[in-house]
Amino acid sequence: MSDPVVIVAYESKWPVLYREEMKSICGVLSNRICAIEHIGSTAVPNLGGKKIIDIMVGVSNLDEATKCLPPLERIGYKEVTPQMNNEDWFYCLGKRQQSVGYHLHLVKFDSEHWKKHLIFRDFLRKNPQVSQEYYNLKKELATKYGADRLAYTEAKTAFIESILASARAT
Repeated sequence: MSDPVVIVAYESKWPVLYREEMKSICGVLSNRICAIEHIGSTAVPNLGGKKIIDIMVGVSNLDEATKCLPPLERIGYKEVTPQMNNEDWFYCLGKRQQSVGYHLHLVKFDSEHWKKHLIFRDFLRKNPQVSQEYYNLKKELATKYGADRLAYTEAKTAFIESILASARAT
């Protein structure tokens, strides 16, 4: 059984922690990556979320993603989950620090998967009222689903898809 989903209020240190981790990642991956982005709730000012910094690293293909694994392991990314059912999302890697966790997503740069995450993040950044709705939904779903992380994630899908549709329509 996994730990329950816990949603906390926004913490101003999240962007700082992202920048510090980004430097570590870039330091070990140097010219293997095309781009790196802070995504997820911790990337949106005033949006609460899980204490997990989501980082999306764009690479050219699966071979390059696989070559990134050993250097990332050296900086603490030991939990590696291959994403078998998504041709644009190669791996999700996990790293736990004392106060926060990190999820590093190795994805195909400029793919639909890549673009979708940036569109969603940017829309929430520009629309604080929608960001607040999302925060309220996440708190409600965390209470409803507890440790069932899959159900929690699936329950957010309709909201996320509606935001993506709105963002693409503007």
